[in-house]
Amino acid sequence: MTREVALGPGGSTGWHYHRVPLMAVVRSGTLTRILSDGTIEVHHAGTCFVEPAGIHHVHLGRNLGSEPVVLRITAALAGDVPFALPAEAPAPASDESAYLPADPVETA
Repeated sequence: MTREVALGPGGSTGWHYHRVPLMAVVRSGTLTRILSDGTIEVHHAGTCFVEPAGIHHVHLGRNLGSEPVVLRITAALAGDVPFALPAEAPAPASDESAYLPADPVETA
């Protein structure tokens, strides 16, 4: 199944994880992801990334830019199954403000 997800300026996905791996293409904007270990990854329009499945891969997506982030997400899920499940912030990353703005990992 494929979905398009938009995240407005200043928006956040909230902490979550996925039941199955998913592939995402950033169609517009810049997505900043905070991973469960506190690592920050930045994905610009035209790039793609894979998010692994499972509760051990909790993460948060943020739009720190001034234009909407639009993602095209593909996952092997039935149409009525949610792409993401909400989760508590992991201990190393519970204070996300401590990580922003940091020296993020720029992805190509």
